[in-house]
Amino acid sequence: MRSLVEDLRRAGAIRSAAWAQAFAKVPRHTFVPEWYGQEADSRGITIWRRHDAADRDAWEAAVYSDQTLVTALDPETAERVDERAWTGIPTSSSTMPSLMARMLEDLGVADGHRVLEVGTGTGYNAALLCARLGDRLVHSVDVSPGLVEVARGRLASAGYRPHLAAGDGQQGFPGHPAPFDRTIATCSVPRIPAAWVEQTRPGGAILADVSLGIEGGLVRLTVDDEGRAVGRFTTTTGRFMAARSDAHAYRHPGRAPYAPRAGSRSTSLTAADIRAHYAFRLLLAFHLPGAELVYHVDDDTGALSLQLQGRDGTWARAPIADEHTTTVTYGGSADLWRRAEAAWQWWDDHGRPAQDRFGYAREADGHHYAWHIPDGRHRWPLEP
Repeated sequence: MRSLVEDLRRAGAIRSAAWAQAFAKVPRHTFVPEWYGQEADSRGITIWRRHDAADRDAWEAAVYSDQTLVTALDPETAERVDERAWTGIPTSSSTMPSLMARMLEDLGVADGHRVLEVGTGTGYNAALLCARLGDRLVHSVDVSPGLVEVARGRLASAGYRPHLAAGDGQQGFPGHPAPFDRTIATCSVPRIPAAWVEQTRPGGAILADVSLGIEGGLVRLTVDDEGRAVGRFTTTTGRFMAARSDAHAYRHPGRAPYAPRAGSRSTSLTAADIRAHYAFRLLLAFHLPGAELVYHVDDDTGALSLQLQGRDGTWARAPIADEHTTTVTYGGSADLWRRAEAAWQWWDDHGRPAQDRFGYAREADGHHYAWHIPDGRHRWPLEP
């Protein structure tokens, strides 16, 4: 545990004595007695193999390493492969400690602050908050009643008793024990929910992962007296599992069928450009709300491509094998990739700004938008 704290300090993830003390005090192994490692079977299908203290040295090394550990699978999709392995979709994890530390530092808590955590998960992050602020000031909610009860027991065994509740965290903490000085979410949301703004006091802050389709990121927002939440994307990067309204499964959004292939042409934007630059992918999400970025495997040749796809079935893809190839193939309208090229040109013309040069706002009327921080003239509405 001590070596993990030192590693986090050397990496710059822990920047203050208060959080160093909290990480040194809270035993992560209490909250991760078992976890699932990702493997692939002979068919290339992802399986999740359970690891626990039966091999104590390997288990403890993993628990006190700087890695995210999957701790629960969706029971609706989980299928047992052998005695210790399953297929399925992960629904809970113990986040990479360096990301947790950076977020907690970015949260900017002070003694006496009341904090709402959305996404109790294993309970480890709630324990860190308790170690820093005291049990009575920490409220944590998770959509899974089972996870909440397990976390409650683990927290109690470590000496912590925060306020815990089961429910849809996108609706805030049940019973509205507002206002909170800080709200932190360890799940991603497509938009900052109104309840988080309503339950955070004016002058308080919200730190959360906003998922915008193509890309997303961590935003730190300040709530004002008019019910607005305004801030920027942080220098800390990291992504979380999507928030769920149902305790057992993720919603599977319907998509239009792919449009027929319409043609190909040369392009100034390659797959390598998109893959190499996180800040550009974020900007691309502003320009193409509702679009997604996926990997596509050709049924006939097995060739891998990076594909943009719109809600209406339009798509455009560039090859991965030779990422510097300047040819794009598209289906439906050719406009999808043209807009991506225009975003690349804008980003290049403006000095390739990093993600923290982009702001994010949720207006009191529910409208969301991003903007370029230096002048605010460039704004991009963010649709749900």
